[in-house]
Amino acid sequence: MFKLAPESIIKINMADQSKSLIKEKLEQLRREAEERDAKRRADKAGQPYANLITAPINIEALSLIDAETAQKAKAAAFEIKEQKVALAVFDPNNVQTKEVLKKLEQKGFQPSVFVVSLSGLNHIFSFYRFIPEKAKEITGSVRIAEKRLLELRDSLTSLENIKNEIQKIDIEAGQTTQILEIILAGALANRASDIHLEPAENKSKLRLRIDGLLHDVFNEIRTDVYQHILTRIKLLSGLKINIHDETQDGRFAIKFPGKEVEIRVAIGPAGFGEVAVMRLLDPDAININLAELGLRRDDLEIIETELNKPNGMILNTGPTGSGKTTTLYAFLQRQKNPETKIITIEDPIEYRVEGIEQTQIDNEAGYTFANGLRSLMRQDPDIILVGEIRDKETAEIGIQAALTGHLVFSTVHANEAAGAIPRLLDLGVRPLSIGSALNLIIAQRLVRRLCEFCKIRENINEELAKKIKEFFKQLPGRVSRENHKEVKIYRNRGCEKCSGFGFKGRIGVYELFLVGPEMEELISKETSEEKLQETALSRGLVTMQEDGLLKVLSGLTTFEEVEKITGPIKWINR
Repeated sequence: MFKLAPESIIKINMADQSKSLIKEKLEQLRREAEERDAKRRADKAGQPYANLITAPINIEALSLIDAETAQKAKAAAFEIKEQKVALAVFDPNNVQTKEVLKKLEQKGFQPSVFVVSLSGLNHIFSFYRFIPEKAKEITGSVRIAEKRLLELRDSLTSLENIKNEIQKIDIEAGQTTQILEIILAGALANRASDIHLEPAENKSKLRLRIDGLLHDVFNEIRTDVYQHILTRIKLLSGLKINIHDETQDGRFAIKFPGKEVEIRVAIGPAGFGEVAVMRLLDPDAININLAELGLRRDDLEIIETELNKPNGMILNTGPTGSGKTTTLYAFLQRQKNPETKIITIEDPIEYRVEGIEQTQIDNEAGYTFANGLRSLMRQDPDIILVGEIRDKETAEIGIQAALTGHLVFSTVHANEAAGAIPRLLDLGVRPLSIGSALNLIIAQRLVRRLCEFCKIRENINEELAKKIKEFFKQLPGRVSRENHKEVKIYRNRGCEKCSGFGFKGRIGVYELFLVGPEMEELISKETSEEKLQETALSRGLVTMQEDGLLKVLSGLTTFEEVEKITGPIKWINR
């Protein structure tokens, strides 16, 4: 068999490298010629010139013009500040370009035109893949008139009232679409997070998830009526009506006076038809400040200190439905200001926040957390929110961002705060990088809050009083005892205000794990989770269960609620 001599292979490799360098040089010369031409055209048109290869691209600005229109008009918005928009154009005199300018002005924007090269425009067009297609996300909308909304709000104050209102509907008169209106308004009136429509053999069922628990509302929905409701939901969500044996996902919106609530829809086959689950994404749910999260004063001071740092990583851990998104969005709301650039990469985008650039991953298009984060790093952000760290590449890029002057928020799956570190090590991240980048790890859960209108004070027996006294003795000195000079505990009863549950709303239970020099050293040695937890306790960590017990002793929740999320109560934990 013929083989090349080693010196021949070297010559071929050198020739290939030479060709590659020549190709790169020619490409560079072509690009430079394009930019010179763009400068000449800018001078001729009396407009400023911009080099988009070096200019930062603002995703919020880019989304002002849809991709198809931008490519036809050879124009794209690349920066926005309040109502002022920087618009990159190839030819300011192009008819379609002028139409884009006119539409921006009609919407109240003040566009500034910059002449650019075609290569520059192609570069900016490549960023459209970071923008979720809103048409696919929100297809239809349900409008509830203000008068009707007030009527429903006043009448649907309990699950029993929702049931009664549905029974009033004249189904034979073709009023089945009003049932959906009642279901949606009733769910919002009772603070439901999810609506479940479940088919059965003869009659179908409506259930609502309120404060984490599912409640039966109406079990007598006729099969034909159920099909009408399901068809209406599919039409609103842009789903296929004739598909019954596959899962389908979509979105629609409920338009109220003054706000819009997005509904995320999941429909799939079941034993007796199709089941539908609707997640209600009420924007009011994230319009809360840090104090409203349920953080104790000493924990709040720690978080304020960490948020004031210019760089580093804050991780949030906990299972699905533990309030991580609400907490991280509260951080973003606190950090939001005109001088700070905040970018998120999420899966999916659940809540829209004005003033923050939000992007959504798309695995089919190859836009993952890892490569999306890598691309967004070129957009000069100050703060980055990564929805979840799932793999080594995302973890390493996020940690690198934290080490190079960015404040990074993210989540990772772990049961306790200390468990986030072994999780990152399992993903293959270098121990030295973890310790240097991490500022704070938060673990959290949600417990139901006692209804203030009907909670009943309970007597504290001698044995319990002794346990409570020992509990306070072991707590770190940073935990205030002022609110517990007279310990009061309560149990739930139920009233009209809380629909008979005895609870209304939920509150966070937290564990804050600070990473300092001592922890950095332990992490670098790949110390076990048990040793990390032990060290954290010696340095003043308050566990989730201890925080939960403090909330019980503050009259906010019950021992049973704390045990549900943290296990059997251990009064002495140190």
